[in-house]
Amino acid sequence: MRASELRGLSDEELERRLGETRRDLLNLLFQSVTGSLENTGRLTATKRDIARILTVKLERARLGKA
Repeated sequence: MRASELRGLSDEELERRLGETRRDLLNLLFQSVTGSLENTGRLTATKRDIARILTVKLERARLGKA
């Protein structure tokens, strides 16, 4: 997921995407703890996706208050 793609989403869609990505991260963490996670790179990628979404949300919040 690229930041440019996220910037094109509405606020509601961004919130929905954030919730889905956080659920994915939780599932990946459970898989990691139980030893059933095969691709550990997905953990890092999912965390970065969450950070990108939060960054776009912060940008919008700052632009709205300026």
